[in-house]
Amino acid sequence: MSLSADALYGMSDVELLSAYAEARRQFVDKKFARDTHRARLAWIRARMFLGGSGGVTERNMAIDVSEEIARKGQELREMTRDLDLLKVDVDLIAIAIRLRGASAPTGAQGEDADGDGERDGHGAAASN
Repeated sequence: MSLSADALYGMSDVELLSAYAEARRQFVDKKFARDTHRARLAWIRARMFLGGSGGVTERNMAIDVSEEIARKGQELREMTRDLDLLKVDVDLIAIAIRLRGASAPTGAQGEDADGDGERDGHGAAASN
C-alpha cells in the first residue's frame, strides 16, 4: 500500500476507513500465508528429524545444513519482513484516523505483526 501521511490526511473519512479495512485485510491474508509457511517448515524439519539416522545432534546438524530448509527459512524471513511493512501501513492509517478524532476500529490496536512475540535478534520472526 505505502501511502504517505499527507495522502492519508487528505482523504475523506470514508476513503480513510476503506483504506484501513483494505490494509487490515491484506495484513490478515499475508499473516495467514506466513503462518502457514512457518507450519510447513516446522513439519518438514520434524519429518527430516524422524527420517534421519544417528543421534539427536547428528539429526539436528543434518537439518541445519539442509539447503531446502535454508531456502524455506529465507522465504519465511522475507514474508515476515513484508508482513511487518504492511503492519506499518495499517498503523499509519490508524494514526491518521485517531488524529481526526475518531477511534480506529477495534481488534487491530496493540496487535503485533508476529502475534506470538517470537523474534530473532534482527527483528524477524524466528523460523524454528
